[in-house]
Amino acid sequence: MHTITDAEFGKFQQFIHEAAGITMSGAKKALVCGRLARRLQVHQLSSYTAYYELLRSGRAPQEVQVAVDLLTTNETYFFREPRHFELLRELAAAARGQGQPFRVWSAASSSGEECYSIAMVLADCLGEAAWEVVGTDISTRVLERARTGHYPLERTRHIPQDYLKRFCLRGTGTQDGTLLVDRRVRARVQFAHANLNEALPRMGSFDVVFLRNVMIYFNGDTKRQVVERVLAPLKPGGHLFIGHSESLHEINATVRQLAPSIYRKP
Repeated sequence: MHTITDAEFGKFQQFIHEAAGITMSGAKKALVCGRLARRLQVHQLSSYTAYYELLRSGRAPQEVQVAVDLLTTNETYFFREPRHFELLRELAAAARGQGQPFRVWSAASSSGEECYSIAMVLADCLGEAAWEVVGTDISTRVLERARTGHYPLERTRHIPQDYLKRFCLRGTGTQDGTLLVDRRVRARVQFAHANLNEALPRMGSFDVVFLRNVMIYFNGDTKRQVVERVLAPLKPGGHLFIGHSESLHEINATVRQLAPSIYRKP
């Protein structure tokens, strides 16, 4: 496998910052080397510099998305940070019978576990009423996986047993060891490509936005810009959930903190 020099790694740090707003630390050098090695083979290139020049040349626009997909970290699991789902349940129950669709946006949905966790809560609380979950991510690769709603069983251990029985199908035969989110739940979840570091697609307004464990990858200026974009489609009185290791202190003063990682838009 080709080795990557410090100078070449610096080029990819710049590339991913410009493409996705992500500030990549020096500790990620081995990750970059490992994840991009196969792309050098595919294009029969002799160095990471040659691959970087291919990305910058404009000759292979689809390859730029491939590189972004490979360099963005997508770690998630079902019902991560349970307090958020407890509050989501309360908000959905309070919205029952109001006649307006209850809409939730997962702004960095990764492979879909967060979206389907949200959808199971809404299916439980709101049933056949009008509700919708929208998931967006910068990685087209993980969005394709998310749309299937198909996961290894070991990834689903945090799903409540009642929800497993009601909203999931356990694989048999060739699908043994896997789980499929029920079609009725999947039908209420829409996925779309979006880069939080750029102008967002039109998606309508939302009652709740999940922006969890995303800001840790951004510098201060980028955090402020991303939060401003994400708050724009949040309804007045709507709630924003961020990761427990994150804070909006000195990032945004327009929302009111209700609890650690939970904010409300005036």
